Amino acid sequence: MNVYMQTLIAPVVTLILFFAVFTLSFKQHMAEGIGVSGMQFLAPGLLMMTMIQNAFSNPSSSLIIAKVQGNIVDILMPPLAPWEVLSGLLIGALARCLIIGLMGYVAISCFVTLPVSSLILVLTFGFLGNLMLATIGILAGLWADKFDHMATVTNFIITPLTFLSGTFYALSTLPDTWQKVALFNPFFYMIDGFRAGFIGHAETPILQGIMFLIVLNLILLGAAWGMLKTGYKTKS
Repeated sequence: MNVYMQTLIAPVVTLILFFAVFTLSFKQHMAEGIGVSGMQFLAPGLLMMTMIQNAFSNPSSSLIIAKVQGNIVDILMPPLAPWEVLSGLLIGALARCLIIGLMGYVAISCFVTLPVSSLILVLTFGFLGNLMLATIGILAGLWADKFDHMATVTNFIITPLTFLSGTFYALSTLPDTWQKVALFNPFFYMIDGFRAGFIGHAETPILQGIMFLIVLNLILLGAAWGMLKTGYKTKS
């Protein structure tokens, strides 16, 4: 925990800064047609965005640092099955996200009342979303050979999909064409379902979002397991 300032405190501070800036600038337009205040609309999305970004960075940074420094042998040497290595990386990422989520909720509750409408939805979409990003982080960490490769994934895939996920705006405020495009973004379903657990309103069918995320998770988990089993870029 000697890096807790970077892994736990910094994400919460960033969350509050985003909340302050967007609330002061755009609070009148974010939740048009939803029936809640701009602050109540924004807060759950920011919580989820912060958690999934850290879900990705936790295993990806651990793997790329281990590969660059030559410490990957510490993972390969023990008699661990691929699923055990995969489980360990995922549990570490999910634990970090849980702590950040709880700390972020407490911090953001100091500025806006954020009652939970459905704890089941919060936990379901929180788990599926963070599991997906943690698995993508493992895939990226196994694929990347250097930090530049990881930056490419972060800057051109994770960050754009995160910011275009509906965190800062309601889907109904977009033109029809962009509404249809947004439905192909899996990050949108994470944010929408997680937010629905707080404000009681989802812009897409809840079951559709859950099934979409479950299928994606199964595909990604299978790919990650296969890469670990074959020793892709770790045993060569």
